This record gives sequence, structure tokens and C-alpha cells, in this order.
Amino acid sequence: MPAASKGKKPPANAGDPGNLDALAEAVESGAGLPAIARAAAKVLDASVALIDRSSAVLAVAGASSDQEKKLIAGGDDVTAIELRVADNVVGELRYRSQKAEPNPAIARMVTTLLGLELERARSPEWESEEVAGAFVGAVLAREVTDRGDILARAAEMGADLEHGAGVLIVRASPRAAQTGEWRARVLTLTLRGLRSLASGALATAEEAEAAQLAVIVPAEDDDRLARAASGLARELEDGLPGFHLTIGHSRRAADPVDLYRAGNEARLAVNVGEAEDVALLAFEDTGAYRLLLPAISEDPRELERFYAETVAPLSAYDEQYETELVATVEAYLDNDGNVAATAKQLFTHRHTIRYRLERVKELCGHDVSATEGREKLGLGLKAMRVLGIASPRGPAQEPGTEAGQVRRSAEE
Repeated sequence: MPAASKGKKPPANAGDPGNLDALAEAVESGAGLPAIARAAAKVLDASVALIDRSSAVLAVAGASSDQEKKLIAGGDDVTAIELRVADNVVGELRYRSQKAEPNPAIARMVTTLLGLELERARSPEWESEEVAGAFVGAVLAREVTDRGDILARAAEMGADLEHGAGVLIVRASPRAAQTGEWRARVLTLTLRGLRSLASGALATAEEAEAAQLAVIVPAEDDDRLARAASGLARELEDGLPGFHLTIGHSRRAADPVDLYRAGNEARLAVNVGEAEDVALLAFEDTGAYRLLLPAISEDPRELERFYAETVAPLSAYDEQYETELVATVEAYLDNDGNVAATAKQLFTHRHTIRYRLERVKELCGHDVSATEGREKLGLGLKAMRVLGIASPRGPAQEPGTEAGQVRRSAEE
């Protein structure tokens, strides 16, 4: 807690019993977070903002519209304090003092009260989200397979799956460093958007480096599912401008027992969409990748072995030496084996491309200039995308490449 500024007297109302009583009364009577925030602002003699653990602003008090923007944005003159209950962070208090920093003891008392009240007010919602998340995870992992059980448990949470449903996988990764619980923020914005687009949607946060959410969306037909996916893409694009977003969605499953299959379809679509830089991709638009769905659904080990025998050695080499063998193979195949077109696409010399392709053959044993080699490496790249393995990227630094720069000479 910052100390009071030198030369400034404490605010006249610091520790005022009347203001403290008003804060206690607001908490005891269940007056609601806006009223409690107003009482806290008087005690602290500051404009305050109360923010939950997903970075959603719950209440602002004692601030003009201009001050409110400064509070929410943060800054040198804004103090931010985590609100905790035991070891759990339940939110954040941001305040901007009017005259001087509040008494540390008073400020600690206020933050403790606010943390307890925020936990009390929001815990039912958080608990319901956790229950829904556990259910979605169990269905998509095929831990719950009885149709009646799926329908009954979904109905308890307000989701009618009797007429079919589909699955969306939402993946968000920040383009710059984020403060606070940004993964929880992605979940909150996703649920908020879906509530207006698809009644009864249920979501779970999956373990991943990026924020990844799996969502079961009740849908009577494929068009409704597609509209929910495209609407959510627009909502998140507006609400998360600093994030890279990819959404994949399945076909509609008429029987809820098939939601496991739908989950795999959506996961395949999001992996392919991210690899090919497509923000929204339906499973039915993944082309030849659809043929690999049985492999990843039933036993991905065979797909992993195929990747290990084709592209994995190139990816490992790229990671170790910051080269571009995988990118070169991708570009070479995209350009139908044309070396000159590949060199132009990668902004490098055609001799460098030939050197890299020879290196590919040495490392994995497949000659990309031959039909069989092209087929195997092409399928290896598809396996990499279906498995969700990121393609390595980096400046080419093999001998003779000039770090990927084109050398101009008479032979050009």
C-alpha cells in the first residue's frame, strides 16, 4: 500500500466513523456492489472501480466519466490492489485518491470487506460455471455416454440438447503481455456473447498455453450453429482487440451421444484454422483434413508416428538452428514443386531453396521432388496441423542462405 504523499494531510474523512458505518451497513444489508463501491469511495476519499477476476468492471463510484476511463485503463496515479479471500484472488480494487493516500489500516479494512462481498455476490455464478465446465469436459472426453444422463444433466443447467447441438472450440492468445486473469476474461466474454446468440450454451476452459474453450451449443439445425459461431467471432473480435482468435466448429450432432465426435471435429477445425490463419473455420470446410478425423478420434498415436517419421525431424532442426525447412516444404508443395515460385514466395535465392530441399531429404529420408516424397511430406504437414503442433518460424540461417536475403548477381 503506497504511503501518503509528503506534505499532504490525510483526507478529512479518513477513518470517519460515519463513513465506516455506512460501508458496514451496505455490506450487511446486501445493498449490492454499486452501493458498496460508493460507500468505499467515501471512506477512501477516492474514485474507485471494482473489477472481478475476469477483468469485468462491476462497479465504479466517485468518478466523472473522464476519471472512470482513467481508473479502468490504469496509470501512474491509479492504485490497484488484489482482492483476496484466503489464497484466492477474487477481484481487484482500483482507486485514485482525491487528496492524499488513505490510512493503510483503513484501506486494508476496506479491501478485506470488498473481497468478502465480491466472493459472496459472485460465488453462485462461479460455482455454476465450474459445474457446467466439468459437465462439458466429461461429455467431450466420452466419460458420460448415456443419452438420458446427458440430457438430464444439461437440462439442470438450462441447456436443451433434445433437438441437437454442436461444439465450438475457441482459442485466444494475446499479441502482447496481459495483466490479471486474462484467460478468465476470455471465458467471461465468450459466455456473455453466447448467451445472446445461443440460449443454453455451456463452456469449459481447457488446459492449453493459449486460452482455449470448448462450448456445447444447443442447435436445431446447422444454420443456427453456424450463426452462433460467426456471431461469437464478431463479439470476441470487438471485445478482445489485443488477441489472436481462432474458432472452429463442428457439424450439428442430432444425438447428444455424438457430441464426443463433434468435439473432435471442432478441435480439428480450430487446429487447421490456426495453422492456415483462418479466424473461423467449420469442420466441413477443412477439405482433405476431414479424412484424418478417425485417426485423431480413435487413436492419435498412429498419426503421431506418421508425423514423427516425416515432418518432426525438420521441425526439430528448425527449432534448434532457426532455419525454415518446414516453411520451405510447405511453400514448395503450395507452388506445385516450382523452385523459382517458392524462392519468390520466401524472398530468397532459388539455390537456397535447392539446398534446403536436399537438407530435408538428409534429415527425414523423403525426397520432396519425387511423387512419393511429396505425398508423404504433404500428409505429414496435415498430421502436424490436425494434432495442433505449431509450425516453427524463424530466420533462415543455413550456410549460404544469407539469413534468407536474396543476393543479386549476374546469375539472377
